[in-house]
Amino acid sequence: MRAHHALAVVAVMLIGFGMKLLFFSAPAAEADTQAVSHDSINVIQMHIDHPNKNNMPAQKMHDMTFIFSNND
Repeated sequence: MRAHHALAVVAVMLIGFGMKLLFFSAPAAEADTQAVSHDSINVIQMHIDHPNKNNMPAQKMHDMTFIFSNND
């Protein structure tokens, strides 16, 4: 008998949740105009317009991606 009561409670909760979704749907998302910036940097154009195209500034990087030790 307790199983029937528990099953009835679960069924009522599921029906209630379904009705909540049906009648109280989520509001439509509004665009936030301040969050989206239309100002962007065109990197390709920066490289084209750079005064010294042959000597572009570059960040030095110590890449050790494929360095393996003998202990591995």
